[in-house]
Formats: sequence, C-alpha cells, structure tokens
Amino acid sequence: MAARLYDLSSSWTFPNSQQEVWDVIADPDMSWPQWWPGCSYAGPLERAPHEGASKEELLLATTASLKFKASLGYTLTVTYHPTLVESPREVAFDAAGDLEGEGRVVLSRTDNGHTRMDIEWRVWPTSRWMAFLSPVAAPAFTYAHAALMRKGETGLRNFLAWNYTNNRG
Repeated sequence: MAARLYDLSSSWTFPNSQQEVWDVIADPDMSWPQWWPGCSYAGPLERAPHEGASKEELLLATTASLKFKASLGYTLTVTYHPTLVESPREVAFDAAGDLEGEGRVVLSRTDNGHTRMDIEWRVWPTSRWMAFLSPVAAPAFTYAHAALMRKGETGLRNFLAWNYTNNRG
C-alpha cells in the first residue's frame, strides 16, 4: 500500500515587517528551536561547499535535521534542504526523514502593513507505523500538524515581539 500524500497549508500573520519575519525564518543557522515549542535539533547543521557569503547562498548550502514533538505524543525527525531562496519573499525546500516531499514558505505584505506567511507542505510519511496508520489516522495526523503549526506561529509571534521590544533604538 502506498503512503498517503499530505497536502497541508497554514497562514500566519504578524505585525512585523516582511524583512523582520524573513530574517528569523530564513536564518541560515536554523534557529527555529529557539522560538518553536516542540522543535529541537536532531543533529548538527550540514553545510555543503558554496561560493559567496550571502545569507541566501549560505541557506542554500545548509541542511538541517529537526525533531518535532506532536501533541499526540509522537516525534518526527525531518531534514530540510532549501532549493530556492528569493529574499525576503520565498523559500522552497525538500524534506526527508520521517516525512518526505517538499515545502514552501511565501511572505507577502498585507493591506494594513503586516506580513502574511503562507506555508505549504506536500509530504508522505516514510515511517512504517505512520504510513500503516494513515488510512485511518489521517485526521488525527492532520490535527496534530495544525496544533504544531499553531505552536510555531505563537512562538514566532512572541520571538518577533521580544526582538522588536528589546532591539528598538
């Protein structure tokens, strides 16, 4: 039986500028565990040889393995490798590990000057237990993903607010 495709999306909105949000989510050092509850490093960052020293080039040369603890008690390890970086607007990446596929994050400015972040995931579970349970547990897995994403949104919102408050002139 083939694993089920999960086509997941989330939209987050922040009162911060697009550049402020970009600087955190597209950090070549993958600082996500600093602000995302339930996220931790699964191993050290890997950096392929690269030319240039721009943040975009550095990000494209980086692969990060992260662990995410779901509200249902399981932990997934996912490796992210950016494949497209268009600062400060879009990053696309390949995913491997317990989930395999691709993702994309797009930042845009809203009419009120806030930043909207649209996140798209198209992944298949590679772990046997998750692939086996997907036909009946897909709603639970989708719920756990949504809960984890809400934690990420809240964590990023708090991180950005703290940075804005503590780094103002």
